[in-house]
Amino acid sequence: MKLPLNKKVVYQNIGKKGYKETWDYQDQLFQGIIQTKMDNRKNETLTETENYFLFVEHPHVYTLGKSGDISNLLLNEAQLQAKGATFYKSNRGGDITYHGPGQIVGYPIIDLDNFFTDIHKYLRFLEEAIILTLAEYGLQSERSKGETGVWLGVGTPFARKICALGVRSSRWVTMHGFALNVNVDLGYFDNIIPCGIKGKAVTSMQAELGKKVDINEVQQKILKHLSILFEWELVTS
Repeated sequence: MKLPLNKKVVYQNIGKKGYKETWDYQDQLFQGIIQTKMDNRKNETLTETENYFLFVEHPHVYTLGKSGDISNLLLNEAQLQAKGATFYKSNRGGDITYHGPGQIVGYPIIDLDNFFTDIHKYLRFLEEAIILTLAEYGLQSERSKGETGVWLGVGTPFARKICALGVRSSRWVTMHGFALNVNVDLGYFDNIIPCGIKGKAVTSMQAELGKKVDINEVQQKILKHLSILFEWELVTS
């Protein structure tokens, strides 16, 4: 029994939304796809699985991956409140990161059985979409060996991270995703050891270009490159 491939991806830009509320929504979509796959196997049916892609902007929040070290958060509860920030332990991969205004957060909740069953290729495609997008702004970025995400100045004393990745997958269904620093307040990263990596800085498109960048324009460029790389068809809900 061969399931039909569904290359359509339902795109939703949900705007400004709290981390936990968005996480719960992601999980609802994620579990729904998994349930369809389980029902197909159990009942020997051929129901297509859905795919989703969300853009969101979170209020100030620090999140820790399932294998992360809490000591990489340099604030206590009172200090978090003073900065108007929250903290969550997440079920994604990776260590600690920050999300906040001026940052593009992308969450693909897709069934990789519709595309390819290779989680490493999946991560590299997410990175490649960001690298290609940054190149359109004259920013030369790349991967850093042994570290996920997208970096500038790799191999120099000025290496700095501009996009973080952290995903979860089960039965080839994905959730969580990437966070690209566009016009974000980089001061919030001073309160953590980003991704648990000491001695390397964090940057943003605004810091590199010396001007604010149109977030909607960046989002459209990311969508363009993701659609080409994954060969998916975006549809709006």
